Amino acid sequence: MREAPKPLNEEERLAILARYRILDTPAETAYDDVVALAAAIADVPTALISLVDRDRQWFKARIGLDVEETSRSESFCSWAVYESAPLVVPDALEDERFLGNPLTEGEGGIRFYAGIPLRTPERAVLGTLCVIDTRPREITPGQLESLERLARLVMQQLESRRASDELAAALERARIISELVPVCAYCRRIRDDDAFWNTLEEYLEARAGAQVSHGICPACAKQHFADL
Repeated sequence: MREAPKPLNEEERLAILARYRILDTPAETAYDDVVALAAAIADVPTALISLVDRDRQWFKARIGLDVEETSRSESFCSWAVYESAPLVVPDALEDERFLGNPLTEGEGGIRFYAGIPLRTPERAVLGTLCVIDTRPREITPGQLESLERLARLVMQQLESRRASDELAAALERARIISELVPVCAYCRRIRDDDAFWNTLEEYLEARAGAQVSHGICPACAKQHFADL
């Protein structure tokens, strides 16, 4: 068995995947419907939305499979992520990349696989929408095109989720900025909800995730550093 190489942008890809905050989330009807449609289109027993993490592939939605994740080292989807292109394997037992792969062994082992990359606007591949069968077979161009359409729908759903999360975070930051803030009249420290007094920098970083840099305004520069 050959393990898929890591993409050249692997660390960036993993950081982008983390920003979607989708890993290990509960099942959702929208994604479950997609895998059901994918299985029907390809006429196969198994379909997955697979997200390839650092050491595992985790399934956001699945039909025809009981486990929630498998090792990345055994993953067919890792090859689609590495190649950043649709991957079709008519018979895994005749493909040297998967000879000896534990997922191909036994009566219910993978023989046929087709995976469509889930590609972000940054062109990073998070995983695949894939269909699987326990017998060798081919896939038609029409079936492949339909799966590509479904993969785009998955990414639209993921993008909507990310946009919603970012909007909620922005609204929370706006709420923090707009609320009444108790400030010491002498040292200018700010009191937080636990009655601790923090510097402005500490308060903004803890409450709004803001990083503060320092400089000198023209008025202070004139007053304190006039000789410079």
